[in-house]
Amino acid sequence: MKPEADGNDITKYPHDDKSRPYLCIVCDKRYKTKYKLVEHRNIHTGKYKCTECGTCFPSSVNLAAHSRIHTGEKPFKCRVCSKRFTMAGNLVQHTRIHSGEKPFKCHVCDKAFRQAVHLINHSRVHTGYKPYKCHVCGKTFSVSTNLDRHMRVHTGEKPYKCHVCGKAFRQAVQLINHSRVHTGYKPYKCHVCGKVFSVSTNLDKHMRVHTKEKPYKCHVCDKAFSQSGQLNVHSRVHTGDKP
Repeated sequence: MKPEADGNDITKYPHDDKSRPYLCIVCDKRYKTKYKLVEHRNIHTGKYKCTECGTCFPSSVNLAAHSRIHTGEKPFKCRVCSKRFTMAGNLVQHTRIHSGEKPFKCHVCDKAFRQAVHLINHSRVHTGYKPYKCHVCGKTFSVSTNLDRHMRVHTGEKPYKCHVCGKAFRQAVQLINHSRVHTGYKPYKCHVCGKVFSVSTNLDKHMRVHTKEKPYKCHVCDKAFSQSGQLNVHSRVHTGDKP
């Protein structure tokens, strides 16, 4: 269906998406109201453009808030911990850390979140929607940050570097876990025998000693093992592989 022009270079599809009928003819983004579309179009026209970095914004309010990144101004202060923020919205989100408030609730499983974006990302667990696609291998992701991490598999980028030994990692959590090699910090403790571990996955593996769980099963003889490495070694009985 062709879009209908309303005389102000603003278009809409009257029947195909009634929840967001206003369509930007430049980038195909949709909006619920004409006002939101008008604001969005300002990004394309450059009406509110940052003179420092060239980024364009939908309104003067957004531009003013952004400009504080360059000036370093942080006028919004937390009354509890005194942390300061460039935007009021960021302060509102931060205060929920202290109050424990989680106003965004999933209607499927009732899990609650501090930020709307966290609820949106979570909802894809139920819908299976994965809008972020790797242009190299086609793998899809529900969250953009997961795609960013995945792309490092193809690029080989390892931005997280240990300041002690120089070893680099693709993910921040990998660096955090590695750093415990140097510090000796072992925060994960077995509640049965008291043994401690530096990485949570190692504790998970250890717990199978107590639970007798054996999730790794041989597809040839059905023998089961508590760890994947044990299954790999066992499989050589069937394959004859002698590495």
